[in-house]
Amino acid sequence: MRKILVAYDGSDLSKKALNKAKAQIKFEPDTELHVVTIVPNTGPTTNAAIAHSIQMELAEDFKEELKAIRENSEDSMNIRTSVIIDNYHWNAGMKLCQYAEEHNIDEIIVGSRGLGGMKKFFLGSVSNHILHHADCEILIVK
Repeated sequence: MRKILVAYDGSDLSKKALNKAKAQIKFEPDTELHVVTIVPNTGPTTNAAIAHSIQMELAEDFKEELKAIRENSEDSMNIRTSVIIDNYHWNAGMKLCQYAEEHNIDEIIVGSRGLGGMKKFFLGSVSNHILHHADCEILIVK
């Protein structure tokens, strides 16, 4: 079974990457699609509880969005969704490469840069990191 990972942050480019993956799946029906969002640590604040609360709220918002993606996709599509919470200030590209390795992903599709509701969550640095560190095929959508 072929496995495709889409890095998703809610931006127009990540939605375009998702549509590209869905189009590929129509020609490769034995494919598993992984739609993954990395929720970053909100950064240093004077109140760790507030920072954690913001991060959890973002994660819940993305869980709902990814649930809608699954529900609005064709029944024949094998779609898995994941929201990964990053508590360690890692580059999202690093977390996506780690996910790809752990799940034996064959291809990663990512937008060249994302400017979704999380304000520069998937920057060019994410796609650049994936391009240089992932051990699978990569498609960068712009």
